[in-house]
Amino acid sequence: MNKKFAVPSILVLLSLFVFVSGPASAQCKLGVPAIKVGVQGAASGPHADYGRQIEMGATMAAEEINAAGGVLGCKVEIRFLDDENRPATGVKNARLLVTDWGAHFTVGTDSSGVAMAMGPVLAELKRIHFFTHAATHRLTEDLVAGKGIKEIVRVSVPIYQDAITAALIFKDRMDIKRWANIGADYEYGYVAWNMFKETLRKYRPDVEFVGEAWAPFLTLDFSPHISAVMAQKPDAIFATPWAGEAVMLLRQALIQGVFDNVQVWWQAMGGSVDVLEGISAEVAKDRFKGKLWATARYIHNWPDTADNRAFIERYRKRWARFPNYSAETTYSAFFIMKAAVEKARSMETDKVVAAMGGMQIRNPGGVREFRSVDQQFIYNVPAGRPVMDTRYPIPVLGDLKVFEAKDYYRYPPFTPVSVTK
Repeated sequence: MNKKFAVPSILVLLSLFVFVSGPASAQCKLGVPAIKVGVQGAASGPHADYGRQIEMGATMAAEEINAAGGVLGCKVEIRFLDDENRPATGVKNARLLVTDWGAHFTVGTDSSGVAMAMGPVLAELKRIHFFTHAATHRLTEDLVAGKGIKEIVRVSVPIYQDAITAALIFKDRMDIKRWANIGADYEYGYVAWNMFKETLRKYRPDVEFVGEAWAPFLTLDFSPHISAVMAQKPDAIFATPWAGEAVMLLRQALIQGVFDNVQVWWQAMGGSVDVLEGISAEVAKDRFKGKLWATARYIHNWPDTADNRAFIERYRKRWARFPNYSAETTYSAFFIMKAAVEKARSMETDKVVAAMGGMQIRNPGGVREFRSVDQQFIYNVPAGRPVMDTRYPIPVLGDLKVFEAKDYYRYPPFTPVSVTK
């Protein structure tokens, strides 16, 4: 991707930010009563806020598209289902949404495990699913680029951001030589740590990886994991538990004095709204001493553009919340779908995928560009340190390091990354 985007042939600023009065026309040019979009995410259990944010992003996008005349005059109708963060439930939902409800497209999905289970089923159902959270690299590297499943389209940044950008940020920190890992004890944690190590070694062969502690899903007490890695006297910690688990992990690390003894703590997905809300008091008191760094696939204070500020204002007015990244990516997926369908003048998978070829589209999170080889909408992302800003009631990411997609995405031929410890 070029550093400066030329004016693209498909840049739907008006579709996003300028609305006309009146509902979608009854004269749907696609010959259906409505375009049905099935949506699913984890709306129960400890990660429920991510699924709810998916639902809120989808609802707001559908409302705005319909207020602006729909898609080729067709009203957009959505139905949301809770996938419970379970592969079997995600597959069942996909089948129900398409075969029973008649979905023309599906959107969402938080869990990588759910995503990988759904992939082959989407090919059977012949419906495009826009993935707006699940981060596994295998979804697009193995199932799209490898097996040619054209019904998979990714809108959210994959695990590359959690692992590769960390290596790029800290490769020049010569004071950091000893890294330890407190990892989520499943594929996401293993791949993030392995990809981080592989990338950092290319720049810093002198770096040591001195300890690993693996926390099973739904861990509440992280104290033994923290103690185990701190006994190795690391200079920095790489951590992948997310959502509420990330909040508990960080609070327990403070209790154990970790931030008095390390130079850096890297918290993957620690810039998500729910995590920032959870550590707001600690950030306000500077208890992390400026050593906490975090990512998010979108953050509410970047990019600092009129488009993004307007999106946040509308979102807060509609939901009394800040959008997290799964809200923005889902919202944006609807406008990507709209642009592709309008170009294709069809909802057939082959025609819609062809219409996305070469697409660049401006969303609240910035310009996304479609990469046909693995059907990802790639885009620039930030990482930074949680700080307070008087313009916001919750922390934001400051001291931002913004990475262009060309610098942190993997490119084919894709080399394998270990998915085990």
